[in-house]
Amino acid sequence: ASNQKQSDKMTSDRVCALSAEEEEHAALDYYDEDDDLEAFSNAELVLGFSDSLNTEIKPRILLMGLRRSGKSSIQKVVFHKMSPNETLFLESTNMICREDVSSSSFVSFQIWDFPGQIDFFDPTFDYEMIFRGTGALIFVIDSQDDYVEALRRLHLTVTRAYKVNPDINFEVFIHKVDGLSDDHKTEKQTDIHKRANDDLADAGLEQIHLSFYLTSIYDHSIFEAFSKVVQKLIPQLPTLKNLLNIFISNSGIEKAFLFDVVSKIYIATDSSPVDMQTYKLCCDMIDVVIDISCIYGLMDSQGRLPYDQESMAIIHLNNTTVMYLKEVTKFLAIVCFLRKESFERKGLIDYNFHCFKNAIQEVFDVRIKVQQNRKLLTQRRFLLSCLCPRTPRKGFMLDMR
Repeated sequence: ASNQKQSDKMTSDRVCALSAEEEEHAALDYYDEDDDLEAFSNAELVLGFSDSLNTEIKPRILLMGLRRSGKSSIQKVVFHKMSPNETLFLESTNMICREDVSSSSFVSFQIWDFPGQIDFFDPTFDYEMIFRGTGALIFVIDSQDDYVEALRRLHLTVTRAYKVNPDINFEVFIHKVDGLSDDHKTEKQTDIHKRANDDLADAGLEQIHLSFYLTSIYDHSIFEAFSKVVQKLIPQLPTLKNLLNIFISNSGIEKAFLFDVVSKIYIATDSSPVDMQTYKLCCDMIDVVIDISCIYGLMDSQGRLPYDQESMAIIHLNNTTVMYLKEVTKFLAIVCFLRKESFERKGLIDYNFHCFKNAIQEVFDVRIKVQQNRKLLTQRRFLLSCLCPRTPRKGFMLDMR
């Protein structure tokens, strides 16, 4: 018994001295999921865990830029289905707006819309806290305005953010290009790209990578740009792309997209290049399916979209191309482009799609499992901090097990 107490004392001393990373590995080493689920569900009743322990940690996307650059309009059009013409009546944002994008969509993250007139580097703002939990920073530049001041603010924002969190993805939306000719668009993009990167090089920060997009709320360019931003925040992206490549190569399909139905952001696509016209056709097809379903479908009591496992659509284009849409999950749909002769083997395509759908489900089952384990691990750390705040207690590791 004396030896056992001494061993328990050494174990508790060692665990309390672990770093955060080492503690995570240590916790995972003795994970017994069934026991933990029961133990932590009981512990929640006794200790009263806060919401921060019970909610999923979501990537954060910051929308920044000068006043009237179009930040709020982008958010409303992409995630609230507002008509581009209605955004003309939006008032200028005068306070930080935070919104969770996850209630009716597969896409799950937070968007923080920053007013252009606010200096978030003021001592009253904790900018380190803001940047520390950020996955992507989108800086919007009005292409139809003088962008000298916007480039200065971009440089200041990027350099400060990089020092706090080098893993942030920096995205630059060269916005409101709908009124520019194609040549003028290219000139604007080249000029902004050169000036922004020259400023970083002068500051000795060549390692910072900026991604540039030409965007407008009056066409599908804003959806395509947001798709590429969100894809960088999806850790399963390489697996999804590989599954799509396998699916199309065995089904005679030329191009396939995995869409988030609500936002029309494509989560993944195969390795072949994306054509803007093709992407536009996909968005139009999703709109047609949802509109017809809303008119003739049965709405449930909770008011969600009439989109379920029976949802599908086939459109024959006048160039012998067939568009094929099928439901993957309650939030996702796959849209395929293939030749008319290839679609004659629909049975084979449907069988391969069934295998693809099962594989997608397995991928996201793992995702849910990881989220649950992260939650349990966070709760475990909370219990450890309660049981062992400073002075280790003898034998607490045995109680935890």
